[in-house]
Amino acid sequence: MRERAVLVLEDGTAYHGYAFGHRGKSVGEVVFNTAQTGYQEILTDPSYNGQIVVMTYPHQGNYGVNVFDMESNRPWVRGFVAREFSKYTAGPRAQQSLEEFMRDTGVIGLEGIDTRALVRKIREGGVMKGVIAHATHFGSPSYRFTPEDIAALREEARKWTDIDGRDMTPEVSTPLPYQFPTFKGQRRVVVMDFGIKHAQMRYMAELGFELIVVPGKTSPAQIMALEPHGLFVSNGPGDPSMPRYAHETLWKLMGLLPTFGICLGHQLLGLAAGGRTFKLKFGHRGANHPVKNLLTGKIEITSQNHGYAVDPDTLKDFKPTHINLNDGTLEGMAHLRYPVFSVQYHPEACPGPHDSIYLFHRFLEEVDAFNGLTGTPVEKQRVGGLGI
Repeated sequence: MRERAVLVLEDGTAYHGYAFGHRGKSVGEVVFNTAQTGYQEILTDPSYNGQIVVMTYPHQGNYGVNVFDMESNRPWVRGFVAREFSKYTAGPRAQQSLEEFMRDTGVIGLEGIDTRALVRKIREGGVMKGVIAHATHFGSPSYRFTPEDIAALREEARKWTDIDGRDMTPEVSTPLPYQFPTFKGQRRVVVMDFGIKHAQMRYMAELGFELIVVPGKTSPAQIMALEPHGLFVSNGPGDPSMPRYAHETLWKLMGLLPTFGICLGHQLLGLAAGGRTFKLKFGHRGANHPVKNLLTGKIEITSQNHGYAVDPDTLKDFKPTHINLNDGTLEGMAHLRYPVFSVQYHPEACPGPHDSIYLFHRFLEEVDAFNGLTGTPVEKQRVGGLGI
């Protein structure tokens, strides 16, 4: 007999299905992701801290899990939902099944629900809080949830502290500085870790950067004491308006170092420059989001994971460089005077598969030009920090 499970939203809507992965109960913000593959990268992306992720693609888990596709040292999602999870693993690189991975790492799952109906509800009403509960949490795999259980779970979801208004970066940032494993290069870059993905550091290491990863709360003086040639500002979870220490640090460093920001890093740079952010109705999460490069006219297919956006009308010192073709929101910007630029999406995730890799090369060019190092010279005609 399959174990019963349920997802209850804060408005009282209940989706009855079956348990998968680690058994128990978990509460979080319910969001959806439109990618067909990449479930392991999604599970281990620190930007999903505090969220229950619903996959729109119906079948998940068929190619298994392996240590090489981890984006951090453990999963961060609060729950994982799909129409159907594969009970079998056929991937040649697989080291264990998705269910084994979720059981071992404490990820609570739910399958067998109408994910299309759930996603439509989120799209129409916006993201909301919810609780996944397995029957064993109530004493037996065959336990039938009562109306009183549903009401209690709804109340638990409503009382859970909302992500909006929370600084969640200290939960995922490194507690101590460290050097990313790579050969020592002539270009030292300080990485401000607000929840960084491993793939971002791998790309920069392959380009010859020596990466010093520091906690998000590292001060400007401590960063400059490392004598870096550049600064990278990572992705991360939570409300970007809340880590005000980061806004102050980035404001003080603006113009002192070539700077590249991704996702939360993009939002923090906008806030540091006096801009504002706002929460999207249901966010951008998936591997198929079209973005237009305003400087070249080219369209990039991008991977995204964010629930907030920068309001371009509040930016004075940055010029928009990329926009989202689905809703017109800001996807990239460059400083008008300094070698500082950022994008809202994830160029390291390669959905194109190589549509956006040029951004890392651009960062390399800016670092070389700013510090007089050997490398490809930056074009004389450029828009702030992104002359392409």
